[in-house]
Amino acid sequence: MRRLPWAVALSALVGACGAPEEAPAPGSDAAGTPPDSGNFETRVYERNFVFASLEGDSVFIVPWMMRTMESPDTTTREARGWLARGGVWDAFYAERWGTPPTREAARILPHAGLRLLVRDGDAIDGILFEEGPRSLELILGQAASTWTGARGGTFQVLTGAAYLADQRMEGMVLDMTRAGVAPDLPGGDWAFLLSGDSAHFVLAADVEYGGDVEPAYRGWGAFGEDHAQWPEVRVDWRRTEAFPPARRDVPVEWRIRAADQGVDGELQAVSAEIQAGEGPGPLLPVRAVFEVVGEVTTDDGTFPVRGILVHERR
Repeated sequence: MRRLPWAVALSALVGACGAPEEAPAPGSDAAGTPPDSGNFETRVYERNFVFASLEGDSVFIVPWMMRTMESPDTTTREARGWLARGGVWDAFYAERWGTPPTREAARILPHAGLRLLVRDGDAIDGILFEEGPRSLELILGQAASTWTGARGGTFQVLTGAAYLADQRMEGMVLDMTRAGVAPDLPGGDWAFLLSGDSAHFVLAADVEYGGDVEPAYRGWGAFGEDHAQWPEVRVDWRRTEAFPPARRDVPVEWRIRAADQGVDGELQAVSAEIQAGEGPGPLLPVRAVFEVVGEVTTDDGTFPVRGILVHERR
């Protein structure tokens, strides 16, 4: 079996810091609030948007991943954006910046080339990236499915559209939120899968791999007007490949199993963007964003799927 053409980015994210925080601005709605532990520890909020559109035998994917880390003295924000088309990944946005403490740290804020489109109530209607001649706009449409994770995160699938230059593409958008307080930070691999216009699926683990507890997954599926939930799903690594920059192995094939709940499947990575982070070592943090293909079988039938799977180890 051929090896994947990994796209490796080793440098740390570059951002601005020290500027006063913008007022809760257009498009800065909340990403969930972790329970208060009584002591102000590091709190982490995640907000991810993934647009996916099937184009014949391939998929067009635009993930936006945003994270806020709130500590007593500062609020650190990260945002990253990728575009994947025809198996080629373009990491077009990567920013990290600091702001003073705020009562609304969960809100996401515009920064540099990232702009947010909102309506009344601070609900996000779209995400716009502009930098020189490059522009990419995501528009969020009507909600198709909404689910709640084991630790309170939310996963909402909406209709959507992407504008790349003068080209418009119809597709679906996953809007997901997670939050936690150190050391119980949000984490765990997750996937967003489409099967034509007939079905979509979400899988999400409760914790990262490599800890004291093995990750437990939840799965959700929508088939037209019908919806299904699988509260206990196993997602096993069938094959891994070495990623030397982080001195870790990363998964490239997965098996989905919950026979007693009526779901089974397999996924295989066909392209990826993998980034190694910084740390004391010897093992470094890693984030892998995979384009995957495979098949999911449920009580409603067998569905060929394409989409995205995100794997992260801190």
